[in-house]
Amino acid sequence: MKFLVALIFASLGGLILSQVAPRRDAEYPPPELLAAVKPIHDICVTKTGVTEEAIKEFSDGQIHEDEKLKCYMNCVFHEAKVVDDNGDVHLEKLHDMLPDSMADIALHMGKRCLYPKGDTLCERAFWLHKCWKTADPKHYFLF
Repeated sequence: MKFLVALIFASLGGLILSQVAPRRDAEYPPPELLAAVKPIHDICVTKTGVTEEAIKEFSDGQIHEDEKLKCYMNCVFHEAKVVDDNGDVHLEKLHDMLPDSMADIALHMGKRCLYPKGDTLCERAFWLHKCWKTADPKHYFLF
């Protein structure tokens, strides 16, 4: 019985996630942040070979597995210099680079995403993004 209840809640959770429209307007994602990270985006697309479609689908659509996308996410962390020598993301560095308008959103989004899992840096970067998107699908975006 417990398994059935857990299965129903898991199914409903996926349904709720897929029904939440991401916020996309003139103020969000913050235009100044998008402009600042555009060079990082361009570098990481070139380095990883990820498609713009894969980035957009993950950002505004469904979570999906894509090795190039996972490594793109890792590349972004490195290019933004929010990782240490071991490749571990320092969330406080990431938080510090966000505009003030995103401070509360980022804290809420990330509070359950503190300990990434994965055997590679690309998998751990993907785990973080997947966790953030699941936590707040309305405000999550990938550039």
